[in-house]
Amino acid sequence: MPQSRPLARPRGVAGFRIDPFDLRLFGAVAEAGSITAGAREMHLSLSAASARLQNLEHALGAALLVRSKQGVVPTDAGRTLRRHAGRLQRDMEALHAEMSAHAHGVRSSVRVLCNTAAMTEYLPALLGRFLVAHPDIDVDLRELGSPDVLRTMRQEHADIGIVADYVDTEGLSTRVFLEDRLVVLQPVQAGGRAGRRALRFADVIDRPFVGLPAESGLSRFLQAQALRQGRGLHHRVRVRSLDAVAALVADGAGIAVVPAVAAARLASARITVRPLADAWATRRLLLCTAVDAEPGAGAAALLRFLSEAS
Repeated sequence: MPQSRPLARPRGVAGFRIDPFDLRLFGAVAEAGSITAGAREMHLSLSAASARLQNLEHALGAALLVRSKQGVVPTDAGRTLRRHAGRLQRDMEALHAEMSAHAHGVRSSVRVLCNTAAMTEYLPALLGRFLVAHPDIDVDLRELGSPDVLRTMRQEHADIGIVADYVDTEGLSTRVFLEDRLVVLQPVQAGGRAGRRALRFADVIDRPFVGLPAESGLSRFLQAQALRQGRGLHHRVRVRSLDAVAALVADGAGIAVVPAVAAARLASARITVRPLADAWATRRLLLCTAVDAEPGAGAAALLRFLSEAS
């Protein structure tokens, strides 16, 4: 494990103030594992980025990165700085957002990251009720795959995360939100109404699919399940919404795997819904928050509301 080593502080740096830009640069370099890539992301030359990182190390009195031909790896001190830098960056973003909100008469903003099922099926109705009841709170909602939600939560760049329980939530505080089951949509002419037995994913993996964009959380999850079986999914078309997915299935363009709650909403005489028998198809959605960060008033209110709604 890379260890930090004390660095001699240059004379006169006792009053050195850490530039937030340098923290962002360090975070970009640590994330990329490369000073060159981090410099590119921050629109700096390699020499300028290296100089800023060296000054940051001297200011803090510890080596932050282990440098090699393969790239860079944070030291123990670097990991500590990265954790605090993420919190500081989140706090600065929240400060700018909330001060802007004050100017518009809004007192709080809550950033929520969630997977596809939560984004499309569960949250819209719940957030509508919450926002009506809390006119002084805004919600910044973004869809990500569950692993990406967790990575962002651990960097403390969001207030609340909603993930499926197949991911490792170690280091975060979690509580059960809702149960989410995945089912197969088939056109009636392909599946018929007589067959309603559960299907294994392996039974349909070679069929043509219609689905959401490749970057959506659900698409990435299903692709990962296919790869675990040494296969891939053939998508005839990808569209932006589950409503469009269901319409294409009804037309006979292919099959789809969607949350059961969406299938119930989108049911029609031209679609057959079949349960998925795989254990991973029945998932619990979890509400996640940082363990050691006190949520703001808006985040606490939303977390309490979602917990009571589950």
